[in-house]
Amino acid sequence: MSAVLDFLTGPWEHLFMRRAFAVAVLCGIVSGVVGAHVVLRGMAFIGDAVSHSVFPGVAIAFVFQFDLVLGGAVAGLLTALAVAVFSQNRRLKEDTVIGVFFAGAFGLGIVVLSTAPGYSGSLESFLFGQILGISDADVVTVAVTSLLVLLTAGVMHRELVTVGLDRETARAAGLPVFALDIVLYALVTVTVVISLGAVGNILVLALLITPAACARLLTDRIGVMMVLSPAVGAASAVTGLYLSYALNLAAGGLIVLVVTSVFILCWLFAPRHGLLTAAHRRARRPGRGTGSGTERGSGAEDRSTAPEDTLIGRAPAG
Repeated sequence: MSAVLDFLTGPWEHLFMRRAFAVAVLCGIVSGVVGAHVVLRGMAFIGDAVSHSVFPGVAIAFVFQFDLVLGGAVAGLLTALAVAVFSQNRRLKEDTVIGVFFAGAFGLGIVVLSTAPGYSGSLESFLFGQILGISDADVVTVAVTSLLVLLTAGVMHRELVTVGLDRETARAAGLPVFALDIVLYALVTVTVVISLGAVGNILVLALLITPAACARLLTDRIGVMMVLSPAVGAASAVTGLYLSYALNLAAGGLIVLVVTSVFILCWLFAPRHGLLTAAHRRARRPGRGTGSGTERGSGAEDRSTAPEDTLIGRAPAG
């Protein structure tokens, strides 16, 4: 028992770990909330695109010796705005436009960075995260920014969900779809930027998408999904930090591995949509051996696993 208590309380004796826990929880919560909108809208690629589009801003900031986070934020917002503008041409799908600007921004970053000799080590924390080396100022910045993101997401929740479910219906209802696109892209950009210190540019997509994917498997209700997603993100971040402290391994990588493990468990054992759960339910279905019973059972099964057309489809009006 004392060993368990020592394991739970040991990391909190160190100031750098307390800072890391604070930032990890905040990033997990914000990423979970914003990521739920991203997953609901089926645009997971935007997280990867934004995380790479901040690269030229970071490169320019590094070359000209000013704040890396500020440079990345500006570049990410500009790229997100460009994606929102070019996506209005419905001839091209949104993921196509995202792919164009993702590749272009990353190429620009490589070109800019190649003008600065000896850059690799200097940007290691940007690429892989350095959550155990953050300062008090970083904690305050992440806390204030997280609060602003959560407030914006809360105020715009109904509109963002409506656009995410059906853009044409939202446009017919008079919602400013283009402006809401920009809001969502901006929220994703800010979330990615504040999460860079936790897991780095390479792994930030996992923190944005995977907790929301877990929640999507666990519930059919958008409101519940908006609670489960940040809870999974925060819990995974804390667990990853504990494992990092105990095993002396990279914190960012362990956070991502933990949340990925949670996703696999949800994919297998989610109460309604888990693979093994569904197989077990089919095996126990009455009347399996008769044609009429099987047909009736199949219809009931189909009705029990149609969340998009039921609860989630009605959520904005609830």
